[in-house]
Amino acid sequence: MTTPRTARPHMDLGAAEDLASTAEKLATRRIWLPKLLYDGLPWFYLAAGVAAFLATVYVSTWLWIVPHYLLFSLACLHLGMAVLRKRRRTRREREGA
Repeated sequence: MTTPRTARPHMDLGAAEDLASTAEKLATRRIWLPKLLYDGLPWFYLAAGVAAFLATVYVSTWLWIVPHYLLFSLACLHLGMAVLRKRRRTRREREGA
């Protein structure tokens, strides 16, 4: 009996846990950014969101891409505002403490 090509190889639980642990460590790892880049990051997100939103106005023939632009725009705007709020909250806590 042959196995179908779409069948995935069996992965034991230990290997799956190792893979999840490695992915978690990679995702939560702290990285160093230059101060200029760090300070400008939320403004870049906001500018990218506004640019993607304005690009939807000029897309006339590729209507299938408009929802993608809008989703990207909303995600960038949300991320930029979230980063700014978090930084403002952290700054207030440091000044008040």
